[in-house]
Amino acid sequence: GFESFVEHSNGVTAYIQKEDYYPSILDDIQILNNNTFTINYTSEEIEQVNWNAKWEENFHPILVDHRCSVRAPFHSKPSVEYDIVIEPKMSFGTGHHETTHMMIEYILASDFTNNSVLDMGCGTAVLAILAEKRGATKLDAIDIDPWCVENSQENISRNKCNFITVSLGDATKIPKDKYHTVIANINRNILLNDMVVYKESLLAGGTLFLSGFYTQDLPVIKQACSKLGFTFVGNKERNNWVGAKFTL
Repeated sequence: GFESFVEHSNGVTAYIQKEDYYPSILDDIQILNNNTFTINYTSEEIEQVNWNAKWEENFHPILVDHRCSVRAPFHSKPSVEYDIVIEPKMSFGTGHHETTHMMIEYILASDFTNNSVLDMGCGTAVLAILAEKRGATKLDAIDIDPWCVENSQENISRNKCNFITVSLGDATKIPKDKYHTVIANINRNILLNDMVVYKESLLAGGTLFLSGFYTQDLPVIKQACSKLGFTFVGNKERNNWVGAKFTL
């Protein structure tokens, strides 16, 4: 009956609806009755909170390079070159995370005029949306999470984009087309696993933007790309997170 769990260094917090909870609910949990060690637990009723208001209170707009704003619908419209309105709900990609911020910087510094773009692990589709605003005319955004796919479609409509197609799945869902640019903001292991597919999806001379990994992971990412014929152009770092640019 428990709906969600948050791990800590010395335990876990479990959440359950009040109407589903009863005092003996944990009596049959074997690990809590193990004689080898002792696990203590307490319970408390959480005060009802207006989570929408709480979310709004803690979601502040961001500004990247004084050119691109990423904000929620309830924020006032700023005077910037690119104004992106995102309602993330349960998706990743508000621009607040270091990896998204660095990818936005890369997109702002690149020419996407009439380009084709693949956005892997699109989250809220914020990167694909910016790429279209920068001139891309064919964009495929893919995410493995149904929530992200639904949210991406909402944000694409919200930002009046016309050239982005969103798909549910992993790298196996990448169309057989060739792209001028591949953007992958996921994590180290998935990047390494799917690198061959990224190469196969790029046009000769195409650009690969990668993020979602730490500074200490950059050497292995560079090595994997080099083996496939990519040229390392450079990288950005924010709080031990890395964004990197490669060309084919």
